[in-house]
Amino acid sequence: MKAAVFQEFGGPEVLKVEEVETPRPGAGEIRVRVKAAGVQAYDTAVRAGWNPPGMTISFPQTVGNDFAGVVDEIGEGVTEFAVGDEVLGWALLSCYAEYLVVSAEQVVAKPSGMPWEVAGSFSASAQTAHTALKALEVGAGDTLLVHAAAGGVGTIAVQLARVFGATAIGTASERNHEYLRSLGATPVTYGEGLAGRVRELAPGGVTAALDGIGGDALDVSVELVKDKNRIATLVDFGRVEELGVRAVFSQRAKERLAELTALYTEGKLRVEVSKTFPLEQAADAHREMETGHVRGKIVITVG
Repeated sequence: MKAAVFQEFGGPEVLKVEEVETPRPGAGEIRVRVKAAGVQAYDTAVRAGWNPPGMTISFPQTVGNDFAGVVDEIGEGVTEFAVGDEVLGWALLSCYAEYLVVSAEQVVAKPSGMPWEVAGSFSASAQTAHTALKALEVGAGDTLLVHAAAGGVGTIAVQLARVFGATAIGTASERNHEYLRSLGATPVTYGEGLAGRVRELAPGGVTAALDGIGGDALDVSVELVKDKNRIATLVDFGRVEELGVRAVFSQRAKERLAELTALYTEGKLRVEVSKTFPLEQAADAHREMETGHVRGKIVITVG
């Protein structure tokens, strides 16, 4: 099969499409013919040389953590899925490929009305946002400040805040303000004076914050939110202990993903796909991701 792999760490140019062995499912597993895979900062960091805790990088190495596709082969003991079923899910460092093998416990049925590009990029950002808001106990009456609100996780976070009965304020560049309003969030511009602008928008105070940027954004969160246990960062882990805030890592689960796909089906969540790239242009997808100005999701299409 074809897969986008790298044989050494480096820039986007090291990511190339090669022929690799097609995997076969074992007991409790399914093989999926991939239709689409999401692109994340996690992927670009691994390609550049970061080794995720608990993971072994070996060359040739592919990347990609969420996918959607069609069940192609069933392993022993799997009864929930059948060949031909359309599914989405997560599989670490294996999704930029024509086929992948994954545990049946990491897959749910793809909603019939969900486009492949959306399905392929749904799991990672949606589950991270859901994990964070549950950890922060966001609910009715809360005002949640979301940094990088127009990105993949932020897009879902502001919508989930609304589902949970909270008010969302999202930091974003001016070009993304109307986009955030369309998601039900109140936009605010990054930069100097941010804390003051947020106070004007939330005279009753901000009760929780989700940081997807780090640095100054996390400092502003600490300034605005009284209860430091209700500030979570997805990126600035080195300052967690110093500031007394929380580090949040996505807790992926089949039940969580099923709940999120149900919300999508009900029209309560939407995903913006800003650009798609064919598998052969995976390096270009990484270049786009590394600009740091992505609205919603970048997706690699396969087949």
